[in-house]
Amino acid sequence: MAETRGTRHLRDASVDFTLHTYRHDVKGAAFAAAALDIELDRFAKTLVVDAGGPVLVLMAGDQELSLRKLARVRGVKEAALADPKDAERLTGYLVGGIGPFGTRRELPVLLEELLTLHDRIAVNGGGRGVIVELATDDLIRLTGAVVADLAHEE
Repeated sequence: MAETRGTRHLRDASVDFTLHTYRHDVKGAAFAAAALDIELDRFAKTLVVDAGGPVLVLMAGDQELSLRKLARVRGVKEAALADPKDAERLTGYLVGGIGPFGTRRELPVLLEELLTLHDRIAVNGGGRGVIVELATDDLIRLTGAVVADLAHEE
């Protein structure tokens, strides 16, 4: 079993989850979702963004983040993706293994509202190739996530 700070955090909180592992050959939510046979629209990718300070944004794997919408939700003029080195320093996880649980520094979490259409979602568990699937309500409760429309519209 792949134990990470993220999975320990979930166990310590007595949250029911399913652990999935896969060989992390290619970066990205699409590869991970396909490797695990999980629908991409209920697979959450974790982005570290500077929006008036660092925040974690959970986006559906088939959606792109609108930085403009995020800035509006955060009440700031602009938002930008964090530099990968800063993301790793803030979370304590390697890029490709960043998840919302057990991060080195507790960061505000925002959840794209389309993910709430699913009872269960999958998200990185704190390591490359380590995915946890849990009730969406548990994720929101445990992270204190703010649910908002963050998806880029074409």
